[in-house]
Amino acid sequence: MEIDEQTILKHIHKAKKGEASGFTFLLDHYWNQVYGFQIKRVNNEYEAEDITIETFSKAFDRIETFDENYAFATWLIAISKNIQIDRSRRKNAGVYENTTDTSDEQVQRIPDQAPTPEDILIREQNLAQLLRYIKQLKPQYQDVINLRYFQERSYKEMAEILEEPLNNVKVRLLRAKKLLAEIIQENDSR
Repeated sequence: MEIDEQTILKHIHKAKKGEASGFTFLLDHYWNQVYGFQIKRVNNEYEAEDITIETFSKAFDRIETFDENYAFATWLIAISKNIQIDRSRRKNAGVYENTTDTSDEQVQRIPDQAPTPEDILIREQNLAQLLRYIKQLKPQYQDVINLRYFQERSYKEMAEILEEPLNNVKVRLLRAKKLLAEIIQENDSR
């Protein structure tokens, strides 16, 4: 299904207001484009995924600065490209540190509120079956699902445990829930 510019702008406006549905739509719609761009650049699935997560984290953190006269995809790709260049420079310099801002103001950007359709679908599953589905995810996605749903950790606690910036954890959990919901729906339709 083709999504028009008006629909994209509507979701950008929602994200600028802090609505989770806006962030989720943008993540779902642009994930493959940003990930595909990075996989061609770094030729490493895990690094491309990490850069893509960081790209969305930074973009969501600074969504209010997005100029709607330009294409959102172009803005995301520019952010992604800069992150990849910065990482390469740090690796080449022998120093690697994550500089994503996780101040209290930034923590509030991606809301942690009402359950999403993915949350509802995940909760409705039989526990044994759900565990089998979770095992189909990559380990980094299994970790965030486990921390959030089985250990009932807050985003802040998850960030501390995973030693990741808070916004990266939020984006990784969004992606994990989406992938898990797809696995559940695929198996339910059989």
